[in-house]
Amino acid sequence: MSSKRSVMTLFNNETDPRCHRVRIVLAEKGVVAEFVNVLPNNKPEELFELNPYGYLPTLVDRDLVLYYSEIIAEYLEERFPHPPLMPVYPVARGRNRLMMARIDEDWYTLMDIILKNEDKAKVKKSRADLLDSLVSVAPVFAESPFFLNDEFSLVDCSLAALLWRLPILGIQLPPQAKSIEDYCKRVFARESFQASLTDAEREIREE
Repeated sequence: MSSKRSVMTLFNNETDPRCHRVRIVLAEKGVVAEFVNVLPNNKPEELFELNPYGYLPTLVDRDLVLYYSEIIAEYLEERFPHPPLMPVYPVARGRNRLMMARIDEDWYTLMDIILKNEDKAKVKKSRADLLDSLVSVAPVFAESPFFLNDEFSLVDCSLAALLWRLPILGIQLPPQAKSIEDYCKRVFARESFQASLTDAEREIREE
């Protein structure tokens, strides 16, 4: 089967944080893409023909097929360089890449356990570990408008998708993490972030 499509297409799940991360990047870049919404337990054959693992998100851009959200995000940054979401200098870019890898390894892994694991003890421990880890880096959030940066970056795209989900993760930030709450207000108010939200995601924080 040819992967070629007339418009950029994202095979997407409406509540998955990694899909959300890519949608934030698309919105920041102002890129128009077609979304094919997929249920995790009912993935279409077309997805497996494009991506043998059936991973979400999967991006199709003409003859190119990409999966793994971090790879998709960096591709979009290179394909659509304005506005930039990575620093200009190699050292700063390296630091951003390392931070994104640490967010995936440390925080997204814990989020996955909380959302998907049926072992209540493991979920409880992962929730406590994630909260402790967030609180421990709260001072970093106070150092600049965005995470380790004066400008919104791919690191913030990763963080925003996770922090938006704190209510369904059962995590309430304590007073000493006010800098994270302030960061959330800045990021969540961005027009691009609001545009990235699906109806199902909006319900997470509806009052």
